Amino acid sequence: MNETGVVLEGGGMRGVYTGGVLEYWLEHGIKFPYLVGVSAGACNATSYISGQPGRNKKVTIGLVHDKRYLSMRNLWKEKSLFGMNFIFDQVPTSLIPFDFDTFYNSSQELIIGTTDAHTGEAVFYRDIDLAEQTLKLVRASSSLPFVAPPIHHGGRTLFDGGISAPIPVDQSIKDGNTRHIVVLTQPANYRKKPSRLGWLAKHFYSEYPGLVRAMEERAGLYNETLDRLAEMEREGSVIIIRPTQDLQVGRMEKKVDKLENLYELGYRDAEAAMDKLGAWLS
Repeated sequence: MNETGVVLEGGGMRGVYTGGVLEYWLEHGIKFPYLVGVSAGACNATSYISGQPGRNKKVTIGLVHDKRYLSMRNLWKEKSLFGMNFIFDQVPTSLIPFDFDTFYNSSQELIIGTTDAHTGEAVFYRDIDLAEQTLKLVRASSSLPFVAPPIHHGGRTLFDGGISAPIPVDQSIKDGNTRHIVVLTQPANYRKKPSRLGWLAKHFYSEYPGLVRAMEERAGLYNETLDRLAEMEREGSVIIIRPTQDLQVGRMEKKVDKLENLYELGYRDAEAAMDKLGAWLS
C-alpha cells in the first residue's frame, strides 16, 4: 500500500457515504497509510484513523435531529447552521468520545485541506505536526461560507477546503503517491453547476477577494478534476469509489432514512470494490 493515497472529498451530509466506505475498511482491518481530505472527508477520516467502528455513524446520523448539531437555531446563536462548537468541542470530548491517543499514535497520516480566505489558495496541514490543533483544522476545513464563520490559524483566515481543492488528488500526487483511491460523494453522471451566489459572495466577503474568486471558479475546477480522474482511471493510476445509486441526499439533509441508506450504500460499494482493489494493490 506504499505510495497509495486515499483522497476524500467533502459534501456536507453526503459525507455519510464516505463514512460507510471507511466503516467497511475499518471492520476488515484495511489501513491505508496516507489520507487527504477536505470538509466532511477530513471529518470522517479522523474516526477511521482512531479505529472507532460506528463512530462516524453515531455522530453524523445519530445526532442529526439534535438542534445543537444542525439547525437554524445554530445560525442565530453562532452564525453557523452546523453547531461547530458542539461538533468539535463537546461531541469528541464527552458525548461521543474521540480516541485521541490512538489517533496520534497511528502510523496513518491525515492531510487536512483548507482554503485561505485572502488568497483563495488551498492550504494543507499534516495532523502529525498539529497535536491538539487537528480538530481545529478539521473544523476550518468544514467551515463553509455563508453558513459558518472562518477559523483563524497561524496568521491565516481559513474556510472550507472543498472550495479551493474540492477533490484533493493533486495534493496526494504532490506528496509522492503514484496510485490514488478517490472516494466521491456524488454519482458518476454528476457535474457541478456554477454557483448562483457570486453576487452575494462579492458583497458578503468583500474583504476576501481570494475566497470570492475561488468560489466563482469552484465548479469549473471540480468538473476539470473529474475529467482528469476519469483519464487517470483509464490509465490505471486511480480507482474511484462513488455512489452507485443517486439517492438524492442534500448537503444539509436531515432525513434519517435517506442518510442511513447512503451510509449503507457506501459500505456495500466499498465491499464491491475489494476484488479490484486487491488486484490493484497486490
